Amino acid sequence: MLGKWLTDQTVNIVDSVGDWKEAIQICAKPLLENNAISQNYVEAIFQLHESIGPYYVLAPGIAMPHARPEQGVNQLGLSMLLVKQGVKFNSTENDPVYLITLLAASDSTSHIEMLTQLAELFSESNDMQTIFNAQNSDQILAVINRY
Repeated sequence: MLGKWLTDQTVNIVDSVGDWKEAIQICAKPLLENNAISQNYVEAIFQLHESIGPYYVLAPGIAMPHARPEQGVNQLGLSMLLVKQGVKFNSTENDPVYLITLLAASDSTSHIEMLTQLAELFSESNDMQTIFNAQNSDQILAVINRY
């Protein structure tokens, strides 16, 4: 199922970014372009981060930025960005983050299956290592398409 959402249009790799905001903005770009989210959604993530910290940094090297559906989600969407050199999100235990997966849930239930499959992926250390070491999006998608 993840392959339905994560495609060569929504999975990107960069060597480095200036900061966590730039990483989120780059990750959000495909969802902005296909109108799954509005810029308000990205701004809501920034505001939440500023007020409560990096709540979406899930594990060492992995972040899943998201906000509430009513804060700018037009339709269910998912995008992924690998930052080869990592980026600090001010998450003491989990920085640097290498993989950012931006989740846009249009309601409180439609994304549950997507989250379940992402949780499976994130818990498979060999697959995550393959993703962290990927040189191109095809290598990431080869892993994604097994979920």
